[in-house]
Amino acid sequence: MNAFSLFSRTAIALAVTVAAQVAQAEAQPAVIFDMGGKFDKSFNEAAYRGVERWKKETGKTYLEFEISNDTQRAQAIRRMAERGASPIISVGFAQASALEQVAKDFPKTQFAIVDAKVNLPNVQSLLFKEHEGSYLVGAMAILASKTGKVGFVGGMDIPLIRKFQCGYEQGVKATNPKAEVFTNMTGTTSTAWADPTRGGELAKAQFAKGSDVVFAAAGGTGTGVYQAAKDAGKLAIGVDSNQNHMQPGTMLTSMVKRVDVAVYNVLKGWKPGLSDLGLKEGGVDYALDEYNAKLVSPALKAKVEAIKADIIAGKIKVVDYMATGNCKY
Repeated sequence: MNAFSLFSRTAIALAVTVAAQVAQAEAQPAVIFDMGGKFDKSFNEAAYRGVERWKKETGKTYLEFEISNDTQRAQAIRRMAERGASPIISVGFAQASALEQVAKDFPKTQFAIVDAKVNLPNVQSLLFKEHEGSYLVGAMAILASKTGKVGFVGGMDIPLIRKFQCGYEQGVKATNPKAEVFTNMTGTTSTAWADPTRGGELAKAQFAKGSDVVFAAAGGTGTGVYQAAKDAGKLAIGVDSNQNHMQPGTMLTSMVKRVDVAVYNVLKGWKPGLSDLGLKEGGVDYALDEYNAKLVSPALKAKVEAIKADIIAGKIKVVDYMATGNCKY
């Protein structure tokens, strides 16, 4: 091979590499919101805030789609991949199988998924230690309770929501072993995330049994729980996003899950593999602001902060329902 041919091949290879890098750099990211939509005031909306923060900071745009029925997931992800979007972020565990299927067909496209683990080299999986944050608000709930009885309303009855429930129960029982915890799930299909009427009915039933604080981990269904608490003069705890503002004065706190930060970080610098975010990493926490300031006394805050520090230090071990398959603690 003469020097010119070698130079030509090197130049061509370099050009191809640069072209690929430019194409990747110019690719629009895409976000696929799941059932409930990007304005669900909860999980999806947290993801929306993350991508909007990225958009505002960079001046760049993104593609989006809101799932309205279970059959759309694979088609929506594939369509984004065919349009050259990257990274493609699927919001919610229900998109896992669809994303895995499409990611195998588009190995050079970057994908990310919230609340599920997909073991592929071109997928970033974003998980959270919801059991730690739920333990914290469980302790807070029973410390604020006057009856020694608290409640939990879940959305769709799946292991992830049992993870919230189990963490919550642990926090309650560790703080007051004599406490009672009433638990209800809204349903077994994806419609359970958007049924505020049913959420309100379940909360009212728990209040009738003596509960005076209820934690909702139910997506849009939670709005009905919060309204029922407001109407009954009881306390409620929000989830995922800071929902304290929704019913000021009766929202004790919210178990925030920083989906917004996780999505923002993916857009700033995608990397394959697993990210598992807990109290230590700032992935979950409880919310304090002007809307619940009068409900959280300095003494209550000090107790909750001490429990939080013990979880971070490993002095308190919180059972993860999804790791054990049960809630034995």
